[in-house]
This record gives sequence, C-alpha cells and structure tokens, in this order.
Amino acid sequence: MLRRLTPFILLGLSATASAQSSTFRLDDEGQIVQQSAPEPGSDAAVMAGVRTKIAEGRISAARRELDAWMAVYELTSNAYVPEALVLRGDCKLADGDEYDALLDFEEVVKNFSGSEMFAPALEREFDVALLYLGGLRKKVLGLFRMDSGVPIAEEIIIRINERLPGSRLAERALLELGDYYYRNRDLRGAAETYDVFLQNFPNSDARPMAMQRLIYANIAQFKGPRYDAAPLLDARYQIDTLVEEFPAHAQEAGLGPELQARLDESRAAQVLGVGRWYLTRGDPVSARLTLRRLVRKFPGTRSAQEGLEIIEQRGWGMGESPKPADAIAPEDAAPSDAAPEEPAP
Repeated sequence: MLRRLTPFILLGLSATASAQSSTFRLDDEGQIVQQSAPEPGSDAAVMAGVRTKIAEGRISAARRELDAWMAVYELTSNAYVPEALVLRGDCKLADGDEYDALLDFEEVVKNFSGSEMFAPALEREFDVALLYLGGLRKKVLGLFRMDSGVPIAEEIIIRINERLPGSRLAERALLELGDYYYRNRDLRGAAETYDVFLQNFPNSDARPMAMQRLIYANIAQFKGPRYDAAPLLDARYQIDTLVEEFPAHAQEAGLGPELQARLDESRAAQVLGVGRWYLTRGDPVSARLTLRRLVRKFPGTRSAQEGLEIIEQRGWGMGESPKPADAIAPEDAAPSDAAPEEPAP
C-alpha cells in the first residue's frame, strides 16, 4: 500500500525541492523546457538526482546515494542536510518503514525549523498520520504490523497545530482527526476535537459541517433520562448558533425547531426522572422544587404535563411558597439537570 501511495505522496515535495536547483518554463509550443540545471557534482545535483530516482521508483538506488552523501555531511552545517533528511524519509516511507521515516522528518522539524524543508517535513508527518488513521498498523520488531498507529497519528496532529498554528495544514489535520473519531464512534473525542477546530478556525469553509457533527456527537452522548444531560444542553446551544450563522445549512440538515423540540423532550424527561427519584428517597422538598422547575422550563413537553399532574396530586401549587418546615437546604436550592449519584430504582 505504501509503495502505491509513494508517487502521490512525493509529488508535492519534489516540486518544492526542485525549485531550489532547477528552473523550467513553457516554450511557444506549450512544452516544458529546462532553463537551468544544477552544476554537475554539486550537492544540488546530488539532490536532484535522488529526486529523479525516487520519482522513477528506484528507491534503493536513491537510498544508497543519500546514505553515501549523509555519511559525509549529516553532522555538518551543509545547507542541503534538511532536504537530504526529508528525501531519506521519503525512501523509508516508500519501503514501508513509515515509523523510521518519521524520525528523519522529526529531525528536520526539531533541528532545522528555519529551513524551507520545515513545512514539507510536517506535511510528510501528516501523510504518515493519515496512513495510521486509515488503518495501517505500526510494525513490531520491524516485521509484523500489530500495534495501532492511532496514538502516533494523534500526537502528530497535535504537534502540527502547535508548530504551524492557524495554517491550512493544521486546519486539515485537526479536521481529519475529528472525522476519524466521528467515523469510529468515539463521540467524546469527536466532540472535543470539533470544538477545538471551531475555536481555532472560526472562518473555515468546513465550519458548518464541523458544527453539524459536533451537534450530532453531543446528542449521541446522551444515554437516557437517568444520566447527565450536559451533552443535550451543549447541543441545544450549538443548534441555536448554527441556525443563526448558517440558516440554510441548518434547514437542509434538519437541525431546526423540530430537533430542538426533541431535545427539550429528552431534557424534560431527565428532569422528571430526577424529581421522581427525590420522591422515592423521601425528599418532597427537592422533588417539588425540581418538578416546578420542569413545568416552568419545558412547559410544552409531555414530561412537564406529568410533572404538573404530580404537583396537583400532592397539592403543591405552582405559586405556593414553601412552608417553614420545608425550608430548602442550600445544596438543594438549585439542583442540576444531572441525575443523582445513586440512580433511581
């Protein structure tokens, strides 16, 4: 798989690196003509020759030439060392040794941050991250692909956003990570990643889609009335934001009043469950406060109607003030929508 991908992976780097040593133009007939070439025997000529061999698929020959050159210049201040490291990493990547390739790319990133190869090295690291997110497993003992490469891909993407913040590469990397979590039903990871993406790239063309998936990820995290309703609260707010910023997208995706009504029904059912739990625990004061809040906050829901029936059956008028004997303890004054630590039976 790596060999099939190599020509496409190397295309962008080859074009970038070639610009350092060769100049081309279009002639009157539309043909590409080389105007200048590196001096034979120079370091630029060596790099150009290596790139040609890689493009032609002669990976072993390119690797031998690079190894010979690096044996002389790797520990020197030669200006072509960063390019040689990236090209050697490309050879390793083509040979299926993507983890070893990362070591060369990372050396460029760490030790040659001012080089023109800094950004291409990060792009090569991202290519490896995509392979791991796509299912490629990391080699064990250099032979067997057994370990998941996802943790390495996650680290690469985090570092890209630290090293090239606000860049197109960082934007794409963060979005790819969120999409990976979303595809694999890691809902918390997807929600957190899309949330960071929206904060870091508020003007991205992918913002509507990221907002939509953030909403779906939060809704899917809600496990039912007995559990914390915080994901629903987040989703409700995010729907309002999406409708305000991208009304057409929200309408097309079905993220409008109907979904908001369903979320309110789910949240109301959760609050009703809390109120009933207080009743089973013999705490009518907290139950009354919770049910009153349910009726006021979600007046049009089925759960609110059930809560109102309980209030009326027990003689708890909505406007009735608590009796002195029913004084509410500070910790019960404003119960949250989260279910109690001990679930209702």
